Amino acid sequence: MTDPDASQRQHLLERLPRVQRERLSHIDFKLYFLGELRRADVVERFETGPAGATRDIALYRTVAPENLELDNATKVYRPGPNFSPLFEHAPHRVLTALSQGFGEGIDDQLQPLVRCEFPSALSLPDVAVLAPITRAIHRGKAVRLGYTSIDSGRTEREIVPLALVDIGIRWHVRAFDRKRQEFRDFVFTRMDGPQILEDSPVQREETAEHDVQWSRIIELDLVPHPSHPRPEVVQMDYPMTDGVLRVKVRAANAGYMLRRWTVDCSPDHHFKGLEYALWLRDPLALYGASNAQLAPGYQDPKQGPQSRTIKAM
Repeated sequence: MTDPDASQRQHLLERLPRVQRERLSHIDFKLYFLGELRRADVVERFETGPAGATRDIALYRTVAPENLELDNATKVYRPGPNFSPLFEHAPHRVLTALSQGFGEGIDDQLQPLVRCEFPSALSLPDVAVLAPITRAIHRGKAVRLGYTSIDSGRTEREIVPLALVDIGIRWHVRAFDRKRQEFRDFVFTRMDGPQILEDSPVQREETAEHDVQWSRIIELDLVPHPSHPRPEVVQMDYPMTDGVLRVKVRAANAGYMLRRWTVDCSPDHHFKGLEYALWLRDPLALYGASNAQLAPGYQDPKQGPQSRTIKAM
C-alpha cells in the first residue's frame, strides 16, 4: 500500500519545474550522503543567490519537514532522525559525485566530496579524436580516419560509428567498417585525423539495427565459484537471487565484460584464486558471441580446448 505522504510529496515534486527539482535533489543529496547542508552549497552549485537558496531550502522543508534540522550554533542543516530521501539516488551517480564532485564549468576543478581512491585511467581518448566520432554517432554520419591495427599497421578507413564502449581498461567505438564490410570495434587511441563525411550517405546495412552482435542480448547466470571458500560472502558482494546473479549484455561486449569482471567461464571451473569469485554457470550462453574467446577460460564447443585466441585489433 502506498504511503499517502509519499504520494503527496511525489505529486508536489512532479508539478515543480525541472530546474527546481534539481536544486531540491541536490539538497537531498547533501543531507543524505554528507550529513550537512549550508545555504552556500546551493548558491555555489546553482548560482541562485542567497535569497534563492533560502527559498529552495524552505520549499524542501515544506515538502519534507522531518528531513532537516537547523543547528543554530553553526547555521548548518543536518538530517533529522526520521530522514527519508525525497529522491531516488542511483548508486553509480552517487559514487561518481562523491569521488569526482559536481564540477561542470570550464574553470571547475573536479574534487571528491569525501576522501576517495579509485584506479587512474591508463588510457583515455584524445578529445580531438573523440569529438568527431561522437558527432558522427549523434548525426548518423560516416567518418574517414587513419587507423593503426596490430595486423595491418596504419591504413585509411571509412567507418560508420554506432556507439561508445568502455571495457574498463580502454574506450572503443563500435562501427561499421566499409573496408571489410563488417561491424567491428575500433580503439580510440589508434585513430588519427577523423573527418566527418558530410556527402557520404549511410546505408541501411551500415546502421546499428543491422549489427547482429550489437542487437543480440545474452543473459548470463553468474554464481559463486565452486572453489571459493566462502560462497555466502560472494552472495553478499553481489545482488544475487537464490544464489544467481543474472546480467544481460550485448553479444558484441560479452567477452570484454566477463574479462573485466574476472568471471571463470571454463566448463570445469578450473581457475583458482580468490580473484575468481564468480563462475559462468552455462558457458554455452556465450556461443556465437564474436569475442567470446576473451572471456577467461571460454572454450568454443566446436573447436575444443585448443580454440583460437582473438587478436587485438
